Amino acid sequence: MPLALLALAIGAFGIGTTEFVIMGLLPDVASDFGVSIPTAGLLVTGYALGVMFGAPLMTVLGTKISRKRMLMLLMGLFIVGNLVSALAPTFEVMLIGRVVASLAHGAFFGIGSVVAAELVAPEKKAGAISMMFTGLTVANVVGVPLGTLVGQAASWRVTFGLVAALGVIGLAGIAKLVPDMPKPEGVRLRHELAVLKNTQVLLAMAMTVLGFGGVFAAVTYIAPMMTHIAGFADGSVTWLLVLFGLGMVGGNLVGGRFADRALMPMLYVSLGALAVVLALFTVTAHNKVTAAVTIVLIGALGFATVPPLQKRVLDQAHGAPTLASAVNIGAFNLGNALSAWLGGLVISAGLGYTAPNWVGAVLAASALVLAVLSAALERRGGTRHAVVANGAAAERQTAAVHH
Repeated sequence: MPLALLALAIGAFGIGTTEFVIMGLLPDVASDFGVSIPTAGLLVTGYALGVMFGAPLMTVLGTKISRKRMLMLLMGLFIVGNLVSALAPTFEVMLIGRVVASLAHGAFFGIGSVVAAELVAPEKKAGAISMMFTGLTVANVVGVPLGTLVGQAASWRVTFGLVAALGVIGLAGIAKLVPDMPKPEGVRLRHELAVLKNTQVLLAMAMTVLGFGGVFAAVTYIAPMMTHIAGFADGSVTWLLVLFGLGMVGGNLVGGRFADRALMPMLYVSLGALAVVLALFTVTAHNKVTAAVTIVLIGALGFATVPPLQKRVLDQAHGAPTLASAVNIGAFNLGNALSAWLGGLVISAGLGYTAPNWVGAVLAASALVLAVLSAALERRGGTRHAVVANGAAAERQTAAVHH
């Protein structure tokens, strides 16, 4: 794997850290600014919305320049946003900093996926994409716990300052290691937009929303589930999330390796197993050991879907993949937001803290149905093309005989 992937992974590590570390620092931020915890929660919501809307917006703005230069500009935006957050004199200014940093998120992973895939041979594309996403998964194992500890021991401002420094390292790495790939000739914005009408691209994005939504339906409410149902102490939740992160790292690497060999079968297995494990979590959540094992499996199976889904979008959007790739990153965040809302609904309805696991299981199973449908449509299209091609060949042969 080329060294350029390391630079992309460092950038992904910084982005993953800033996205999730705020969750452990919300009480400190709320206390410093004199706002309520729900108000401080806008720092999470604002970031997620910024990713969803920023992914297509920043990608469209970047169609006029090379992908390397756009990646460098995005890391610059990320650095500025985190510095604003670190130095914010008011809560409103910090919220602006969070949104500015989030604008880089979707486009960085979207364009980075395209660049990573182009750096390697065709049969290694999913593996290259998974190497970049390893930075995001490792952030949940190392960056988020360390950032939380630093924030609680020193100040949350120090944490965001260190994240900005990570961005500087990522920017330097991209400048030094990523080759200057020219913009593809003949690809215009209308081509990028036209790809979004492709049925297979839309199905892949829907699988992303539902499949990853299944993961976050459970993980969003993991703290009350583990403390009230499994009997863990409050302080154990951080380490349970580290276990989840370790599962993510393993699943991401396995998903990348096997997606290059058999993409659709990899999706069938990971989505099907994810639906089963989430359903079982309603039972295993009542025991500390089985709950911990299940959390690792959810992380592994959930992130095993990421490289194949991202590669599926790139494959189906061939010729103009950049916008579709970025929008698919927004789809992950849409899945997170949708599943968190649905999980909250079933808890509010009095169905208990394990009820979101059923929501997650249904979402993952729905993604599996879409994967089967997508493959069936692809086979039908391939058969139709083969029939047309064979018919045309037969006509040419007949004409040649008569001639």
